[in-house]
Amino acid sequence: MTEHILHTAKLNNNCPTCYTTAGLEITFAQNVTETRFHSKAEKTIIETIYCHTCKNVIYPVNWTDDLERIYEYHKKQVVPKKSFLKVKPIVYLLILVAIIIVTGIIYIQDNV
Repeated sequence: MTEHILHTAKLNNNCPTCYTTAGLEITFAQNVTETRFHSKAEKTIIETIYCHTCKNVIYPVNWTDDLERIYEYHKKQVVPKKSFLKVKPIVYLLILVAIIIVTGIIYIQDNV
């Protein structure tokens, strides 16, 4: 499972832990499951606010009203990946081979 970053922004708000204004960053990400045959994005979006100065994740319990407003603003800008199943070309090849084998078996059975 890989994480696909949808939106990242540097914030000028005060960190609730160390009170600096230069280190906050908000990130919105979405997990994508990749296999040999398909890929699918999950519906849930992971959002984090991280302070690079004090190296802490700022959890929603510690958010100030300003951080809450900034979060809502940036959340509107996020465009999630569609969560439908996307098959890879090898699946189409396997389906084609299966059709050829079934057609061959039917043809041989009719001629016998």
